[in-house]
Amino acid sequence: MNYLDFYQLNEQPFSISVDNRFFYNSDQHAEALLRLKYAAEHRKGLAVCVGDVGTGKTTLARRMLDELDEAEFESALLVVIHTAITSEWLLRKIAIQLGVDNPSEDKASLLNQLYARLVEINDDGKKTVVLVDEAQMLHNKETMEEFRGILNIEIEGKKLITFVLFGLPSLDDTLALDKALQQRTAVRYPLRSFAQQDATAAYIQCRLDVAGAKKPLFEEASFAAIHHYSGGIPRLINTICDNALLEGFLQKKERLDENLIKEIANDLKLLSTD
Repeated sequence: MNYLDFYQLNEQPFSISVDNRFFYNSDQHAEALLRLKYAAEHRKGLAVCVGDVGTGKTTLARRMLDELDEAEFESALLVVIHTAITSEWLLRKIAIQLGVDNPSEDKASLLNQLYARLVEINDDGKKTVVLVDEAQMLHNKETMEEFRGILNIEIEGKKLITFVLFGLPSLDDTLALDKALQQRTAVRYPLRSFAQQDATAAYIQCRLDVAGAKKPLFEEASFAAIHHYSGGIPRLINTICDNALLEGFLQKKERLDENLIKEIANDLKLLSTD
């Protein structure tokens, strides 16, 4: 037996891997999606979403990609995994993601290919949107200038591509490397941790419901403790709750209480927030 069997769950409710089924549509996430999709729908060129580690930027990016109607948008999601990315790599990756066949090794030719593809997408009645996650890693002026250059591609007064950048607050400094690009930010939305205990409790219950919970697993006082030790950061909430379910199973606790949450917080070295 494992904790899934003990608590009658169909799957792990607090995995840190991104899964759109577990998306919690909080007020701020709903507003973020509304504003970022507005930028895409109206060809605003550049939209930015910033937030601290664990606040749900990647989850939001995947959700937005999922909600962009394929009949209306040609969309792609790029995930930056290191800081050594060059502007040439970025340009080539964008071209490939948008369906450019046999992208040229020559930058000027590649730009022409990308322009032709963007015009083709526009002629098909679609809007092009490229989402970039962990965009703060693109921390060099040349790359920011490349973004600005691509944003200059227009036809009949319409921008042919919109970028939606997701990143840590330092993304603002990255954009500032090219003031002209920074000034083109049409939408900026800051994601924050959950400010209220009720939001943390609702987030936890949402994930439990998706995982098939048939009865309450956390005592009411435990929500306050989880909110306190996590600071309302979704990733930390997941970590605390996953550990609490495991420890609760080992101790054969039907309901997870405040004392158990404090034990978990101590094990995870989170008591410094106390």
